[in-house]
Amino acid sequence: MNLTEAARAWRTDGFVVLPAFLPARELRAAVDGLGSLFPSAQGFHDGTDPRAARFVGDEFAGIDTFPFASTAVSLLAAHPRLLDLAQALLEDDDIRISSAEAWAKYTGACDYDQDLHRDYLNHTLLVPGTTPEHRQVEMFLFLNDVPEDLGPPHLVPRRHTEDIPAVPNWLLKEGRKGGGRFDDDSGSPDLYEVEVSGTGPAGTVIAFETGTFHRGTRLTAPGGARFSMQLGFRPAALEWGHRTGWAAHGFDPRWVDFVHRATPRQLRVFGFPPPGHPYWTPETLAGVGLRYPGLDLEPWRSAHGAG
Repeated sequence: MNLTEAARAWRTDGFVVLPAFLPARELRAAVDGLGSLFPSAQGFHDGTDPRAARFVGDEFAGIDTFPFASTAVSLLAAHPRLLDLAQALLEDDDIRISSAEAWAKYTGACDYDQDLHRDYLNHTLLVPGTTPEHRQVEMFLFLNDVPEDLGPPHLVPRRHTEDIPAVPNWLLKEGRKGGGRFDDDSGSPDLYEVEVSGTGPAGTVIAFETGTFHRGTRLTAPGGARFSMQLGFRPAALEWGHRTGWAAHGFDPRWVDFVHRATPRQLRVFGFPPPGHPYWTPETLAGVGLRYPGLDLEPWRSAHGAG
């Protein structure tokens, strides 16, 4: 499926599943770096990794946030093919990355089975936009093969949900009781029956809108683990779609390592002004060079005429 076809499916269904969108060779460095973030499947299940206890009892305990201990994982969050996909889906060449998380799940650590929901409550101050320039896209990226017994996301095509109002947001499974105004505990059996499973090999990307109903599912494979990334992108002008303020990490050594190895395009999606932007002056070029001594500033200097 090419990017045009992916965008068409995304607009129609609210999501698109792209098996092995990133080839295994382009995942290798990040996969090799996962050990600095998470226990391996074996290390968790045989109890030899002292970090294992962290992941027990809380489905969200396996989330690590950008910048990561592995710079290779940080670079993967802004992989050029992912940026190409985000630009095609958002129909905008000027995009920003609004969230970047790595996520480890282990069979038996906790119950990862979720109720159907949308993610907009913590991805935008408003509600999902309906016009192309006001949409946001999230992506799951699998770092290992994810068959049904390793907890793939399930998603509901838009045609089944387009008449559901912005509130409630969680459509609880039959028998579960909610306690807030964002919960609908009527059961919604029809929607659970039309879910689409997002299984796929390593490198699979599931791109979906913040307004798409989806949910996590149980891991049942003995000794199993699922490693993935969850990324969010928005048009640069969509100011109400912030999820993470990257400047808060600006003095983190992991961020500095990422900057030193990133391309101008990768830095731009985090908010760096591109080469040729009026921000760049002899003074700011000198200052940024001091802040990030390992960053090759030649693209910015050349565009400024100071190369």
